[in-house]
Amino acid sequence: MNNPFDHTHIQEEKAEREAQRLKLRTNLLIALFCAVLGGFAAVLYQAQIVEGDSYLANSDVRDIQWENVDSVRGDILDRYGRVLVTNEVSYDVQLDTIVMGSERNAILEQLLAICREEGVEWADSLPISKTAPWTFTTDTPLSYQSENDDGDLETAYTSLGRLAKTKPYNWMDTESSSEPSAGQLLTSMCATFRLIDPKKGEIPGPQERELAGVLYELYLRSNSINNNTYIFARSVDITFISKVKEQGLLGVRIETSTSRKYETNYAAHVLGYTGPITRDTWDRYKDLGYPMDATVGIDGVELAFEEYLHGVSGTRRIEKDANGNVVSQDWSRLPEPGDNVILTLDMALQATTEDLLAQYAARQEDPTKGMAAAVVDMSGGVLALASYPTFDLPSFRENFNELQNDESKPLLNRATKGVYAPGSTFKMLTAIAALDTGTITTRERIPCTGTYTYYPPPDQPNCWNRSGHGLDNVTQAITDSCNVFFYDVGRRTGIAKLREYAQKFGLGEYTGVELAEEKGQVSGPETSAFFDQPWYEGLTMFAAIGQDNNMFTPLQLANYVATLVNGGNHYQCHLLKELKSNDYSQVTQTYEADPLHTVNIQPEHLAAVKQGMYDLSKTWTMARYFESLPVEVGCKTGTAETSSRAVTTNAIFVCFAPYDDPQIALCLVSEGGDAGGSLAELAAGILAQYFSTDSTLSTVTRENVLLR
Repeated sequence: MNNPFDHTHIQEEKAEREAQRLKLRTNLLIALFCAVLGGFAAVLYQAQIVEGDSYLANSDVRDIQWENVDSVRGDILDRYGRVLVTNEVSYDVQLDTIVMGSERNAILEQLLAICREEGVEWADSLPISKTAPWTFTTDTPLSYQSENDDGDLETAYTSLGRLAKTKPYNWMDTESSSEPSAGQLLTSMCATFRLIDPKKGEIPGPQERELAGVLYELYLRSNSINNNTYIFARSVDITFISKVKEQGLLGVRIETSTSRKYETNYAAHVLGYTGPITRDTWDRYKDLGYPMDATVGIDGVELAFEEYLHGVSGTRRIEKDANGNVVSQDWSRLPEPGDNVILTLDMALQATTEDLLAQYAARQEDPTKGMAAAVVDMSGGVLALASYPTFDLPSFRENFNELQNDESKPLLNRATKGVYAPGSTFKMLTAIAALDTGTITTRERIPCTGTYTYYPPPDQPNCWNRSGHGLDNVTQAITDSCNVFFYDVGRRTGIAKLREYAQKFGLGEYTGVELAEEKGQVSGPETSAFFDQPWYEGLTMFAAIGQDNNMFTPLQLANYVATLVNGGNHYQCHLLKELKSNDYSQVTQTYEADPLHTVNIQPEHLAAVKQGMYDLSKTWTMARYFESLPVEVGCKTGTAETSSRAVTTNAIFVCFAPYDDPQIALCLVSEGGDAGGSLAELAAGILAQYFSTDSTLSTVTRENVLLR
């Protein structure tokens, strides 16, 4: 039998153990609570007592700013996917004058000293020369009355006028109301910026002018768009960055960005370049929503396709402490990268064309004379566009002054901006105009004795062949390039019809190519009147053989030949083939080539003209260049005087291939060249490149590319 006292004892021991465990838990919780409370106390002590003054100072001057961030620019590729222009990481210098305080000028002076030491260029749009004697760098008159209540950026000169009238030094206090000189205005600006004290006789020197240029950039932004941060210099190197970091310049930040990287040394005139927005273009880009510090296309394809390449800039909110350090940031709009532009250019063909021009030019006596070439397909797509001499895109900024002053004009794109008399290459147009209007037939033969005798002496021009060509029909006349035949045909057709057909073939008209181009001109009474020159009916003869006031670009002449041999469909010239998304995953736009109009050429007439061009390619002077090609060619030479008193001539050469099924047409021009036939070798080299297997099949396949 169990003892009840033992059971009671066991219960008491169990209760005692439970009480001890409860006490232990309670003590542990109390200890943990005390530890947490102690931690909070330590943090509060650190924040309030140890670092309280620092946090208080930061909270008093903490600055919130909105920054515009450029999007990543799209790539530029040729028709086969070869990358021509892309991006690479670079470093920009940004200034934030809010954190500079009263040390602003001293900090900027140190920064400029490093720039001079390292040869770094910085943003400076102040339109005053950088060395004395001070002069304005543009003829735009100053404006002092224009005020913009909306706070938008005004013209540089309006801002200069307002700045010149600010205290403490006002040129209007001591001068008449007439506009100041550049020196007076610079003195006023330097005084306003507290760089000099003119009342003590101090005058600005080169260093004050440099600093005034930087402060002027800051003034434009702070006064007009309430933003003290701007890009001071772009694409600086590591040495420069290291020196800036060593100095610990307050408010000077190094930011990562992208800059253009050129993957080819060719097509400089076509590709163009980028740069900051200028005074002249700001209004246009402002309306498009661009930030003032955006990088934009300045010339060439970069400018032509700016809207596709640029993308959409982003906007971010940044918060900075007293030292200008970024405390936090968030995006209100993320940047959207630009599209990739696929050109109609064949870069292998472009390279061959440029190399051939350079080799030919090296053999010429006058190094200042230039050359040009244009190659188009049958729908106006530009396959190659070359101008010699050319320049190097990556380094041309450093050599800009030298290039600009070069007598040979390497910056001029002669293929679209150079205008030349077409010479005998115009004769195919005269032939088509005469045939289609019924002036002549394909069978009619006209005698050539070496002199055209329709007019009485002394107004009897000679043929280039003083012995004469005998009886020629239109096909033979094109092959022989008989001037007498086309004197007579042109006179009978009349200048009005010649001008009409020239317009139909796009001569003396803009080609529509996306680059800057000259319009050129067609000979006739209207053109002579424009130049205050008399017009005589006898001048029609010279217009008919491509002389008088006929002046066209190489691209116009190439497209004219393409229009002729494709049966009369005249297309706008274009460099755009298609657009692809930035990741190359989809085609966003494809260029659709539609004829602007059609020249109704009778098949019989076209066949007669083409036959004359084909027969020329088989003459002994031409056959040696074309006989090794895998295709048959039709061609025409031209030799044009540079003026009525000229002792020199330009050589012109046009051709197309293949003869039976034309695919491309080209034009070559050599300034000061002896005869168009001398360019046949170059044309053969270009055609050989285009019709080679390596060129036509060397398509580059990129990752994530949509195959078509």
